[in-house]
Amino acid sequence: MKITEFLKHNYRHFNAAALIDAAEGYKSHLDNGGKMMITLAGAMSTAELGISLAEMIRQDKVQIITCTGANLEEDVFNLVAHDYYERIPNYRELTPAQEQDLVERHMNRVTDTCIPEMEAMRRIENVILEEWEKADQAGEAYFPHEFFYKILLSGKLEQYYQIDPKDSWLLEAAKKNLPIIVPGWEDSTLGNMFAGHVISGDIKNVHTVKTGIQYMIYLADWYTNTATDESTIGFFQIGGGIAGDFPICVVPMLHQDLQRENVPLWGYFCQISDSTTSYGSYSGAVPNEKITWGKLGMETPKYIIESDATIVAPLVFAIVLGQ
Repeated sequence: MKITEFLKHNYRHFNAAALIDAAEGYKSHLDNGGKMMITLAGAMSTAELGISLAEMIRQDKVQIITCTGANLEEDVFNLVAHDYYERIPNYRELTPAQEQDLVERHMNRVTDTCIPEMEAMRRIENVILEEWEKADQAGEAYFPHEFFYKILLSGKLEQYYQIDPKDSWLLEAAKKNLPIIVPGWEDSTLGNMFAGHVISGDIKNVHTVKTGIQYMIYLADWYTNTATDESTIGFFQIGGGIAGDFPICVVPMLHQDLQRENVPLWGYFCQISDSTTSYGSYSGAVPNEKITWGKLGMETPKYIIESDATIVAPLVFAIVLGQ
């Protein structure tokens, strides 16, 4: 039985039914000529969402991605150091002494998965530092994702690949030169490394890596040139936080701050979230709240799936991909 057939037979109520509705809405949006943004919060790359997301990119089911700095880099960490990762199923039972042992072995834990500092983080640092310094010395500046595109497409990392490269979503994005927005990149391991190299003097110009404001300008241009009444942009949000909050605001910015007319609202909205709605959390806000901020319209198809994105997102993607 195909995945889609299984899901449609069994997923009939509550969050299960919302999953089906959201996936069918995603398909309809694309079938009607729309385009889709996917946003990645949390630790989706360490959860190896690339296995399904890379295929979505290959089949043109996503036209732009917004992600945290962590998701940008952690897909590449997994690409080059997967064999050195450690999984700890009993992570809830770890004592402080056991956690201390992990840090002394340079194993940085994300829930049940430990990322190896030397094989992942430092290996990437050595390669990307060359690109940072080269750009800095030439007086050039690039976005964080553009630096990653450079090192991935250069082939410098191929000798280190430890997973099937078709399961790296960032590598697939690089091949297509997919637009990527990375708000708050400074809040990432490589962002910290870049700051360190500026402080130490290896990088002279802190603006060698472009900033979040420049990302918003880039997104505003992309949205303006891409969205039409006949081809609106959908918004598929995985998790909460800045990965979703930042890009969705481009529409009210274009309307309210730039006073532009005839800019379409987002044409589809879905969020996979386990955030509690009632505590003033934007991440947990029901989609209708976004109407009051000029992001969605009354008629915009809206879905919320209150569940674990590591479970839900691959299933939605499977339906969209016709698997």
